[in-house]
Amino acid sequence: MFRLPERALWPRIAAVFAFRFLCFMAMVWLTLLAESRPAPHLPDAVIDHVPYMAWVDRYNFVLWVLAYLPVAFALLLADAARFCRYMVTSGLVSVLRGVCILATGLGPVRGADVNAGMDAATRWRAFWEIVSPVGALVRDAPHVYLTKDLFFSGHTATTAILLLYVWRFPHFRWWMLAGHVLVVASIFLSHLHYTIDVIGGWAIAFCIFVLREADVRALLRG
Repeated sequence: MFRLPERALWPRIAAVFAFRFLCFMAMVWLTLLAESRPAPHLPDAVIDHVPYMAWVDRYNFVLWVLAYLPVAFALLLADAARFCRYMVTSGLVSVLRGVCILATGLGPVRGADVNAGMDAATRWRAFWEIVSPVGALVRDAPHVYLTKDLFFSGHTATTAILLLYVWRFPHFRWWMLAGHVLVVASIFLSHLHYTIDVIGGWAIAFCIFVLREADVRALLRG
């Protein structure tokens, strides 16, 4: 079942990795623009009744990596063409997420609005630290600079999109489904997002998947 992609597909694979990273960079920049704008905390019917667990907050990114990367790599080895379509879809979702964050202006779920008024120099430094693996992993730059990257939840959307793409593979499906459930649970326990961010992540992930993978014209014809 697992095999290296055909040599003819490697340029396409390299291109989708580059596309995905550029989309991530665009999302980060849009998010940082929103970060500098003051925004209020909102009441939440679920989060307000869920206890905050600091250790879950600290390690939720590690959980996301463990749920996400092995399945994405398995998809590449099982069906490289499908993996390429998935990478384009996830890139589009990433850019759309940045646009939504800039459009909504939700305040931090937990804590003060510490980044309101962020200046251009800080934004530029934050951008390069977040997109750099060293800054993102060693310095935990996203936790430092991003408190309002909220609607919609990237943890929810990315794992949901991957789950949809691997659903046809039973061995990957159940691992990814379990990982997705744990990631969503960690969102609530770490107060990472409002409930509407999670619901929005599910809705947008499903809609973009359908637009990319279904025969939309046939659906519209009924």
